[in-house]
Amino acid sequence: MSAKTHTHESPQQRTALTSVAAAGFLVLLKLVAGLASGSLGLLAEAAHSATDFGAALLTFFAIRVADRPADSGHPYGHRKAEHLAALGEGSFLIVMSGVIIFESISRITDSQAHPVETNWWVFAVIAVVLVVDCTRTVISWRGARAFSSAALGANALHFASDFVGTLAVLVGLLMVRAGVADADSIAALVVAVLVVGAAVTLIRSNVGSLMDQAPAGLVELAQVAIDGVEPPVEIRRLRVREAGGSTFVDGVLEVEADAPVQQGHDLADRVEAALHKRIPGSDVTIHIEPREGAELRERVTGAALSTPDVREVHNVRIVNVDGRADLSLHAKLPAGQSLSDAHAVVDNIEAAIRAAAPEIDGVHVHIEPLETGIGAPVPALAETAELHTAVARIVTDRTGSEPSQLRVYREPRGVVALVTISLPGEQSLAQAHLTATDLEAAIRESDPQIVDVVIHTEPAG
Repeated sequence: MSAKTHTHESPQQRTALTSVAAAGFLVLLKLVAGLASGSLGLLAEAAHSATDFGAALLTFFAIRVADRPADSGHPYGHRKAEHLAALGEGSFLIVMSGVIIFESISRITDSQAHPVETNWWVFAVIAVVLVVDCTRTVISWRGARAFSSAALGANALHFASDFVGTLAVLVGLLMVRAGVADADSIAALVVAVLVVGAAVTLIRSNVGSLMDQAPAGLVELAQVAIDGVEPPVEIRRLRVREAGGSTFVDGVLEVEADAPVQQGHDLADRVEAALHKRIPGSDVTIHIEPREGAELRERVTGAALSTPDVREVHNVRIVNVDGRADLSLHAKLPAGQSLSDAHAVVDNIEAAIRAAAPEIDGVHVHIEPLETGIGAPVPALAETAELHTAVARIVTDRTGSEPSQLRVYREPRGVVALVTISLPGEQSLAQAHLTATDLEAAIRESDPQIVDVVIHTEPAG
């Protein structure tokens, strides 16, 4: 038993196929009626429908291409195929309209009579054409709105112009029946002018999409979304475009030069979420760059952190001696690097800092290995109680209250004290830092075994 493979058309493709069938039917109907009656208006409409038939086929295949998913060669998808199809359709309509205009003017200026039949069956054909034109206009318009399809929207516009053109032919034939011989040619001329106007409008709108013209109002809508992000963010550049019914937004988000990568990423996520909420279905790309005009310390730290293999930067100090600005900092690099590799990284750090802060005269980098884990368990100190009591007494003497938390332990390099102190919440950060620095120095001086003191400050209460 053989299995049959079924091809499933999308709703857009089914709508386009309906247009193809209707256009083919109208070509035959108008052509036969026009030849039998001698009506240039009906022949003009037959030619118009013939171009619509070809354009509808083009639209069908364009939609099939546009429905393909994005691939390595077309990372933004294939939706612009619809705009290309609409441009081709508009060009065909203009060429055919030129032929009809020429023939209409020739008949009007020709002294020779061009008899036109106005029997009842001619008007019956026109009635059928009007019904079909109205039906396919509604179907294509609904499809264009439902699927945001430029090609189906182009079809709807053309079918609507067909309906108006057929009405003009009907009026012309009624006037011919009343004795106005040139009315049919004038009706054909009206049809051609209507078609040219529709084609020019179609081409203009699709050229705008292919040229990435910013859709009216969308830039303002995107800016409103960004202005509502908390905490407030600063976007240096914002661009919006539409292609094949999709909206693309890209922007440059400014962050502090020394801001951690995760902080910048979180801000970008908030901006993207706000844009998606305000412009559903949009494709958003946010690029992060350091803020221009940042403070010197921020520029220096950001430049160092931007250097490959630098994992952490701390102890950044800038001193000015006799008009010379000297910078020193500590940089942590992967522990497995050789000294030669680490020195090459330091050279890159110095180059990056000089480029970001040319006012710095000297750069001194102290390199440290980055800890790769929690480390081995640290044994308890035999003298814990004595050291714990001594450190607690120093904290109480210096701050007027006991430490909130206190841990003392020994590492291979010596004793480490982790101290948490409470200070008045209204105290300035500078004053709190000065208190912590003084306390750290006092604890270090109290016992030569203590090699490191980490002071954590928190508001009292």
